[in-house]
Amino acid sequence: MAHSQYSNPSYVQSLALIFSIFSLMNFISHATDPPLTLDYYSSSCPTALEVIRKEMECAVLSEPRMAASLLRLHFHDCFVQGCDGSILLDDTITLQGEKKASTNFHSLRGYRVIDRIKNKLESDCPGIVSCADLLTVAARDAVILVGGPYWDVPLGRKDSTTASSTLASENLPTANQGLLSLISSFVYQGLTVTDMVALSGAHTIGMARCANFRARIYGDYEQTSDKNPISETQLNNLKSICPATGGGDNNITALDYVTPNLFDNSFYHMLLRGEGVLNSDQELYSSLLGIETKKLVQKYAEDSIAFFQQFSDSMVKMGNITNSDSFVTGEVRKNCRFVNT
Repeated sequence: MAHSQYSNPSYVQSLALIFSIFSLMNFISHATDPPLTLDYYSSSCPTALEVIRKEMECAVLSEPRMAASLLRLHFHDCFVQGCDGSILLDDTITLQGEKKASTNFHSLRGYRVIDRIKNKLESDCPGIVSCADLLTVAARDAVILVGGPYWDVPLGRKDSTTASSTLASENLPTANQGLLSLISSFVYQGLTVTDMVALSGAHTIGMARCANFRARIYGDYEQTSDKNPISETQLNNLKSICPATGGGDNNITALDYVTPNLFDNSFYHMLLRGEGVLNSDQELYSSLLGIETKKLVQKYAEDSIAFFQQFSDSMVKMGNITNSDSFVTGEVRKNCRFVNT
């Protein structure tokens, strides 16, 4: 699965240097950001966390898939301008949002759930709780509601008044990325290889579009899988959902066919069997360059507690990627879809 250039020692050394520079840039840019705190709304909006939790309970109970949708929304927000709610902005005459970027279009959902929660918060505490904080807490609650771990969410983010369709297309990982490119995407955000493998475990819930796994199932899926009857049946199922030609781009399948609505470590067992639906997921285990990532996949497959702990830590770390500009020029939006007028 590796490209020949990746086997060149000087190429790998150059990438290592680039990763180090990215990490230093990220540290410098975030070192002076105002700190986020756990008790940010304790006085100004003491009901905030309860409101978000209750609305998320209703949303996930009525549609379990919504848990993955809110988690993905948060991820796609944080990788563009930091966790600033920019992903929630609709296009206007003066602003081109991120929703229609190639990496987001047909991929993201759950906006109406955010709207409902925001309306409740505005009723209780007008102009207090930012959409960026709302989305971060909602993602945490989504994970809990389908069996995943709890973690404390630092709060105090401001909502950006800008968005970047360009950065959404450039910064977000894609389904067919190779391992080193994938690592680069995460390191650029100040996240480690360990963070990357743990956060990829979010694919234990959620769905994938045919357009994003067609190359995988008609490519090297048979080479990585165990070629046992179960793997062959799963591949045939995927091919029936996603034809090689003739459309079907928006047909979907579960990323984890074993326990699709349960947050567990089943995803990593799939990678061990070579059954990852997305190329970018299977690369974590099957890439010739994935010495460190392979060990982590094995670790999380063997120890769900270790996975839960690292996922929690990595989610806090990702949630702390801030938009420095939003602390200066940001606001608390009254409507998450539009900047305040």
